[in-house]
Parts: sequence; structure tokens; C-alpha cells
Amino acid sequence: MKELENMNLITVFTPTYNRAYCLNKCYESMQKQSCKAFDWLIVDDGSTDNTKELVEKWIKQKTEFNIRYIYKENGGMHTAYNTAYANIDTELSVNVDSDDYLTDDALKKIIAWEKSLPKDEKYCGVAGNLGMSSNFTPNTLFETDYYDGTLLDRYRNIDGERALAFFTEIHKKYRYPEYSGEKFMTEAVIYNRMANDGYKMRFYNDIVWIYEYRSDGLTKAGNSLFLNNPRGYGLWLKEKALFMNFSLIKRIKMYYTFSCDLIGKYSTKVIAECIGAPVVMIRALISIHTLGALIRRKR
Repeated sequence: MKELENMNLITVFTPTYNRAYCLNKCYESMQKQSCKAFDWLIVDDGSTDNTKELVEKWIKQKTEFNIRYIYKENGGMHTAYNTAYANIDTELSVNVDSDDYLTDDALKKIIAWEKSLPKDEKYCGVAGNLGMSSNFTPNTLFETDYYDGTLLDRYRNIDGERALAFFTEIHKKYRYPEYSGEKFMTEAVIYNRMANDGYKMRFYNDIVWIYEYRSDGLTKAGNSLFLNNPRGYGLWLKEKALFMNFSLIKRIKMYYTFSCDLIGKYSTKVIAECIGAPVVMIRALISIHTLGALIRRKR
């Protein structure tokens, strides 16, 4: 792995937008880390609250770790990822959302896991588990201490969210596409590309990240994020279908679901362009959906 200039081994980066009211909990978890040799990079995605003043106060205080702050115009979390990776200079990097926090030994474990990886195999990083507390996760545990697989295995053998720590130089090769007018793209776009390029990840059972669902969070926003950002939504689906070798029937089902999701919100042409399907096919699938709806109403 390429040597980087920063003497610290790992950067924790936190994209945030108007989360000053809850960011303190994340900060407190940084203070409690048993490993202090890390950077905490906060990427402020155009906040209009007092996030900047809060972080500047922390920077002025004496901490055993390095705090960095970058402000950017609002563009969505995927653009904050792009900004983060343009500015990270440590060997490892891990994202922690602004409303979540790390267990006290999270970074120590991640660094130890990285050092144990076989040096002659193609790994992009390591992953810990996410929990609702330090001793409970809804995710299925592996029968052994860890599982080696690609990030495409999240659709097959791995359930739930995981705390993913990457080799920075590898992640820097992958940048999220940015579409004008769209402010969301799932992280899975990059993860799937890494997997398709043959990169593996070692997944552990240990909980290192505690998550909380909030009313203003991405999880709560759910499907609306995808529906309001059709190019990013379509890119994720069509690349997933390509990388996982979907059958023709499975692809048509995907086109149908995508069309039904976006019907009435976008034109047939736009829907077809976003999902990469012929306009005539999308038009036919929408007609089938419309006919089915009419039949159901008459019953």
C-alpha cells in the first residue's frame, strides 16, 4: 500500500448537514477512543445552523486527536464523500454519520484487523458490525469470527448495515458521479464497483458503530430520496444488474418496478434514460401497469 504523509493511520470522516444538535455525541465518542492516533474530518454540506461555530470551538480546545473542518455548498452526502476523499491523507478511512457514534475501542479494532489482512490478496478494507447498542445488533452473526467476501455479498450473504473502513488510496480511485439537480446517490454505487473490480473486504461480527434513526435522517427519508434523484437511482440499479448478471426476466422486472416508482413524476423518455432501457419497453411496461390499475379499480 502506498505510504501517505500523515503520521496518523486512520481518518474518521463525518458528512453533516444541519446536525449541530446531535453532533456532540459523535464528538464525545471520538474523545473516548482508546486509540488517539487519528484524524476526525467533518465535511459540512452547506449547513445553515451553528455547526461551524460548534466545530471551531472543539478545534480550539485541546484534544488528543486532530480535528479538521471543511465547508462546502450543499450537494448531498455523496458529494461530501467526494470532498472527504479528496482531502484524506491517512492509510485508512472510515465514515461515521453525524447522528451515530463509535464504540470506545472501534479504531483500535479496525487498525488491528487491517494489520492482520493477507498482504498478497486484493482487499479494499475491513468492516465491523453496526449495533443499536454496544452489545446488540439486529444483523445476523457469522459462524466464524469473520467473513471474507465482496461488497456485492451484501445482497446475498450479509444482511444489515456494516461499518466499512477502506484503504484510502483504493477508495480515492472511485468518485461518485454528480448529476445536476440531484442530491442523493447511495454509497452502494461505489461499493458495487469495487466488488466488480475484484476487491474483497473482511467482515467481522464485533460491533464498532452505534446507530440511531432520527426523523430527519436518510433512513427515515426512505424511498423519496431515490424517487427525487432518478439518475442516481437508475445508475445504482442498472450497474447492480450488470455486475450480478441479472437474467432477462429479472431485468424486465427491475425496469417495471423502476417505471412504476417514477410514473407520473417523470416522462417516459427520462425514465428510460435513467434506467438504460429502450423507450418502447418502458412505454409498454407503463401501459401494463396502467391497465392493471384500471382492472383492479373495476373489481
